[in-house]
Amino acid sequence: MDEVAQAVAELKREWDQSIVQIQEHIRSIESCGTSGRGIEDANSLPRLNGAAQDGLAVLRSLQFKLDILAQQLSTEEEAQSAQLTLEFWKEQYQSLHMNLRNANLQAKSNIRKAAQQERELLLGGGEESTIRRRNLQTKVGMTSAAESITESLRRTRQLMVQEVERSASTLQTFEESTGVLRQAESEYKGHRSLLMRTRNLLSTMRRQDVLDRVILAVGFLIFLSAVLYVVSKRIGLLTLQRKLTASFKAGSLRPEFGELQMA
Repeated sequence: MDEVAQAVAELKREWDQSIVQIQEHIRSIESCGTSGRGIEDANSLPRLNGAAQDGLAVLRSLQFKLDILAQQLSTEEEAQSAQLTLEFWKEQYQSLHMNLRNANLQAKSNIRKAAQQERELLLGGGEESTIRRRNLQTKVGMTSAAESITESLRRTRQLMVQEVERSASTLQTFEESTGVLRQAESEYKGHRSLLMRTRNLLSTMRRQDVLDRVILAVGFLIFLSAVLYVVSKRIGLLTLQRKLTASFKAGSLRPEFGELQMA
């Protein structure tokens, strides 16, 4: 199993744990007001809702991470399985959101009934009612302080969750940018190699051009030398021929001139 598949398996494990925790919070919200402590349950309701909302935020974060990892899986089968899991998670999230809403409605109804019963007992008069009011005020004060601390911790945790999500998004963007830069670097190296080959080819062509020019020049000189040689030879032969012709003519005239003198 590669790293991406292991990360998907870890997300599934975290999802199941978060689902169980949220369901417990929903059951606790739904049971608010059923213990006969309407005011105390009313004070604890925001804390329970905050915890449930934190759990839903975690589920949204897990969905986002799975959507990203599904695109990085090595096989098409694994990618399709991850997409099906993501769709199922979305349905579960919507169901939990609806259950949380219904639980809050039920809790508010229970708290109203419990508060009405407590009000009737407090208005009954007598020493028992006075003691009950004092105890109730003490419990309300302690509960309010505890709820204030819990709410502060919940907000801190929510900020930490948001910061983690922001960091994960930033990391994902950084990884994508790194991939783009690596691709650009690879393309640059390819272009650089092509430019080097082109430059070498141009250098070879220039050397070949110079060599061709030298060969043409040498060939032209050889041809010119041959022509000059042929011409010089031709001129020499003509001169010799003329001399021979002149000699022959001179030789034939001398006998004729001698005969004329004898006559």
